[in-house]
Amino acid sequence: MLNMTALVLGGGRGKRLYPLTKFRAKPAVPLAAKYRLIDIPLSNCINSGLTRVYVLTQFMSVSLHRHIRQTYRFDQFTGGFVELLAAQQTVDSGTEWYQGTADAVRKNIRYLQQRDTDHVLILSGDQLYRMDFRELLVTHEHSGADVTIAAKPVARETARGLGIMKTDDSGRVIAFLEKPQTDEELDMVRMKPMWIDARGFHSDGRDCLASMGIYVFNRRTLIDVLTKTDYQDFGKEVFPASIRSRHVQVHLFDGYWEDIGTIRAFYDANLSLLRASSPFQLASTEAPVYSRARFLPPSLLEDVSVKDSLIADGCRIGAGTVIENSVVGLRCVIGDNVTIRDSILMGVDEDATHTDFETNQLGYRPAIGIGANSVVQGAILDKNCRIGSNVRIVNDGNIQNSDDSDTCVIRDGIPIVVKDTTLPDKWML
Repeated sequence: MLNMTALVLGGGRGKRLYPLTKFRAKPAVPLAAKYRLIDIPLSNCINSGLTRVYVLTQFMSVSLHRHIRQTYRFDQFTGGFVELLAAQQTVDSGTEWYQGTADAVRKNIRYLQQRDTDHVLILSGDQLYRMDFRELLVTHEHSGADVTIAAKPVARETARGLGIMKTDDSGRVIAFLEKPQTDEELDMVRMKPMWIDARGFHSDGRDCLASMGIYVFNRRTLIDVLTKTDYQDFGKEVFPASIRSRHVQVHLFDGYWEDIGTIRAFYDANLSLLRASSPFQLASTEAPVYSRARFLPPSLLEDVSVKDSLIADGCRIGAGTVIENSVVGLRCVIGDNVTIRDSILMGVDEDATHTDFETNQLGYRPAIGIGANSVVQGAILDKNCRIGSNVRIVNDGNIQNSDDSDTCVIRDGIPIVVKDTTLPDKWML
């Protein structure tokens, strides 16, 4: 086991992922039919031999805490743990919420001061990637750095939404600029593509090095920085100041990496997993993605047409239904002759009861699931939704963003049915 402790930053309110974050913390958002976002960084930690992890969060953390408690348990001999640190009022931290990434770590710094650890790994809780953190640590130790930042080569068009670094020939960071907007700012931190190529990567014209939000600190360095300054954010304050007085190194990475910070990014990342040629493979014997073990029956499909889709366990799908290019989550109940295309169904938390079906037959409200002859296209259905028969959830008007609603919200052109919503028979967007 590495002598390193990981901190996974759960983020703030998750406004850009709303309404998926209306009732849950951002790391608890379901992913790829059977996982949650938090499973990605935690699986990377476990696959890297790192089993001492704190998850920092502050909003709607109940479901996240339940998932972590039921999933990540280590035996008493290894000393491994995954613990949730929710924002709380203390004598040292006061009553304020976390004010930024660095401030979140500062308010929990006593957990690092109490541990006998050499290095601290800081991760984001809303990214999709696969990385062996041991390779990152090798770069950090061989360079003699105080801080090492994982970086990915990106094109200039992408760079405007990320923290961009410039390095010398040894890979030491000499400039860091958070979200450069103008060509003049980008020119200040651009790299020569030949520098990237010389390190065994194909630059393909990409001349910017973007921070991936993955950092390794020497523990003493991190404690010193956070106790002697009031910096609130790593990208905006800590790194620009640190490169002047400390050794900040870059670790190049050019595998698949996606920041799932918006509804569009979340939607695209899920649908990118639906083919054998996907840039991120969920199936991996060397580095599997872990999640909560459930004892569910196989999914039952009655004369169903399925193409390029993920179907989770415990589903019941009626005859004549067509599912194309979609994600169908755990325990989904789908009626006859339903059409689902380019959509994400997050599933159901608990198995439907006999009473639930009887209630539907009596006409009081639809059962949990999707009723017969309904159409869902280009949409996201959050958990436990009750969709009646002959319902149409399609953005025919090409609306990009709608007003907030307790039932259905459109963000980035994608209709999102809010968790626990009921849509009656013949409902249309």
